[in-house]
Amino acid sequence: MILAGDIGGTKVHLALYNFDGGKLVPVRDHKFPATNYKCLDDIVKEFLAGEESAKPEIMASCFGCPGPVRNGRLKLTNLPWTLDTRDLQQSLGIEHIFLINDLEANGFGIPELAPASVFTLHQGDPSSVGHRGLVSAGTGLGECLLIWDAQRQRHVPLPSEGGHADFAARNDREIALLTYLHHTLNGRVSFERVVSGLGIKNVYAFLRDDQKMEEPSWLRDRMATEDPNAVIGQCAEDGSSEICFETLQMFTAAFGAEAGNVALKVLAAGGIYLGGGIAPKILKTMQNGAFTQAFLDKGRLSPLLEAIPVRIILDDTCALLGAAAYAEARAAELSGHSERAASVHAA
Repeated sequence: MILAGDIGGTKVHLALYNFDGGKLVPVRDHKFPATNYKCLDDIVKEFLAGEESAKPEIMASCFGCPGPVRNGRLKLTNLPWTLDTRDLQQSLGIEHIFLINDLEANGFGIPELAPASVFTLHQGDPSSVGHRGLVSAGTGLGECLLIWDAQRQRHVPLPSEGGHADFAARNDREIALLTYLHHTLNGRVSFERVVSGLGIKNVYAFLRDDQKMEEPSWLRDRMATEDPNAVIGQCAEDGSSEICFETLQMFTAAFGAEAGNVALKVLAAGGIYLGGGIAPKILKTMQNGAFTQAFLDKGRLSPLLEAIPVRIILDDTCALLGAAAYAEARAAELSGHSERAASVHAA
């Protein structure tokens, strides 16, 4: 059995997996509010307490974490935790424990996804094989390069902090947005400040305060009492608010432009995947043209982008699947025994 974890700034999602015929099969999962706990160990122990009989069978564990992992150690930026594989092994009594970047975990999860868990936004050339890019807009903006290993016929995820690269304005309105954010943030503006959950709120504030778009009283009341991003998304997609519609137009255009940038940098013949929690919630907006137009708008290189598929990941357990797949593969390398391979032979 494999224990997998997806660690975010506000929640920790844990899951147990088995293998059947070479495929990952979920056994049990649960989400925990991260800020209610002093350390990851306590969350894992509470999760496993409901499955004590399975604990001795856990042969490996992996946790996808936001930020760069160095020598099995990571200091989280949004939680007062420092994670170390050696400390976790001793505390949890699991021999093989691994920490990897959260986008790296998502990258390992893509091959584990069912076809129905992926939505094709731009067809491109689906038969083309090569490098891929992963761009995930959620609480923040995560990016990962998926390098094609032709000898082993698989993609190798390379974690990146590309979401923190400088925001590149492409037209007069985006230049005004950049200027507005430069003043409100007192300095540098990264792509994450525009293409993320925080970015949606930043764009909305820009349209309201700088571009003087009307914010009706009913909308102002909802924004004050509900999740602002959920309100913006709903009112943009049902057509009830012009400012919300324009907010998502700017957001998806910037999202598309940055996805196109990643496609150029890695020559992503194998496609661009869009992860994170935002894109699946605004599929109508993602399909209305602003994203794809910005993705393709690369001047002389636009024909190259035309051939690159763009796919939206619909399964929010992708990072968990990737963490589980990574844990099994690394443990197999170290122990000489593969749970995945054994399940194929058993079938």
